[in-house]
Amino acid sequence: MHRLLYLLLFLTVSLLTACGDGHPAAVPTESRAVSEAVRLYPDYRDITIPPNIAPLNLRVRNAGSEFVVEARGRDGHSVTAGADGDQPLCFDPKAWHDLLEASRGNRLTLTLYVRREGEWLRLPSWQIEVASEPIDRYLSYRLIEPSYEAYRQMGLYQRDLQGFDERTIYENNRTDAPRDNHCINCHSYQNYSTRRMMFHVRAAHGGTVFVSRGEARKVSFPTDSLHPAPVYPAWHPQHNWLAFSVNRTGQAFHLTDPDKVEVVDFASDLVFYDADSRRLTPITATDDSLETFPTWSPDGRRLYYTCAAVPQLKGAGFAACRRYLATHYREVRYDVMSRTFDPATRTFGPPVTEYACASHGLSASVPRVSPDGRYLLFTLARFGQFHIWHRSADLYVKDLLTGHTAPLTAANAPGRPDSYHSWSSNGRWIVFASRRDDGTYTRVYISYFDRQGRAHKAFLLPQADPESNLLRAKSYNVPELTRDAVTIPADRLRECIYADERSTGAQWLRGS
Repeated sequence: MHRLLYLLLFLTVSLLTACGDGHPAAVPTESRAVSEAVRLYPDYRDITIPPNIAPLNLRVRNAGSEFVVEARGRDGHSVTAGADGDQPLCFDPKAWHDLLEASRGNRLTLTLYVRREGEWLRLPSWQIEVASEPIDRYLSYRLIEPSYEAYRQMGLYQRDLQGFDERTIYENNRTDAPRDNHCINCHSYQNYSTRRMMFHVRAAHGGTVFVSRGEARKVSFPTDSLHPAPVYPAWHPQHNWLAFSVNRTGQAFHLTDPDKVEVVDFASDLVFYDADSRRLTPITATDDSLETFPTWSPDGRRLYYTCAAVPQLKGAGFAACRRYLATHYREVRYDVMSRTFDPATRTFGPPVTEYACASHGLSASVPRVSPDGRYLLFTLARFGQFHIWHRSADLYVKDLLTGHTAPLTAANAPGRPDSYHSWSSNGRWIVFASRRDDGTYTRVYISYFDRQGRAHKAFLLPQADPESNLLRAKSYNVPELTRDAVTIPADRLRECIYADERSTGAQWLRGS
């Protein structure tokens, strides 16, 4: 019942505050300048934005009965939005995009006017830089409740970043049907295109769904005591191959720790998968190290990943490993590693340490290489690999040309976990999930990454009404950019998932 009441409340508030096509307004002819600080949600001041981003609609937290905001470009182009005191300020989409197109590579100056006690006040102006380089048009993510009680209702969704349209890629179920309850996770695309995509289905109707050129196929991977299920994927940029980590994962819930949840890998290795022949081969097979989060270089000739050396696991059985890691998880730290790859022979070279995180008392997760191959982006925290709950988690970048590694200072929000990041196809934008808003829900942030290798202040994903960020009781998980839209219908994916008898099997070639 409480879910139904929440949904009705959410819909009512959304209808009452919806922006529609925007609310242009006239700039007051007379106003008095004041030094009062501008208070906005989201904080869209002093940021750099793509020239094709949706309108930065906002809510004003300053007291007032009416508001008008003007965004003006250098050439005199301007767009305004106005609202009563309890409504969002919404820009007309066409006027907004015309302004951004005319302002590529230049600066916008925004000024807020507040009507209070019959008088218009003019607050200090602020700037927004409009980059020359666009961001990929589509963003996919999973929406999931952060309660960890069950995965009864979750889904994969896709947002058009030029506007506010969100469509469902696949949703598991909205009713309490235990026989059909299944988890959806680890969606991935090949080379920023939806022509090839995949995601895992766990529990009921389990398997891995592969989509190629509009056709879906579910594959059942073999699992046993030697071969756990493939988890974190990485498409090879040129071929229909993937690298997976295979993980045996457990989670623990803290009673007093502010990090709340700890996810521990009790065993993990890397495997290579030929999606055409549906054959698996091991890349690593060690009992005293934990390898996870693979990702390819743009040329497909090097595989990056993270690895924790745990010599205490050498020769120990799984039960002993589990006991040790469950009690010593704060001592487990992952380094960033890589191996060369020869596509002709499909063989990997010896491991190379890219960043010795453990020697700095830190631990890495989710390495991602920029499309030009120059920069390696990853998250660092004090221990472990599931940094989505770690308050110490911040984004770092390594210049693969110079070897220099440093935090993304301008993009980070210390004490608020940043994780699950990805690059745009032109390498100029980073999207990531962060709990910096309230510490509980992850939301999507976007940061400009300039040609000098510097990240700029991150900004919250624009919404038609910014208040929906607070009303939507879901976490955004694993944001991924693509140049094109997912076109396969959700009902076709559902048919593929539920047709268990038509799933195809994968097999091990070596080490079986």
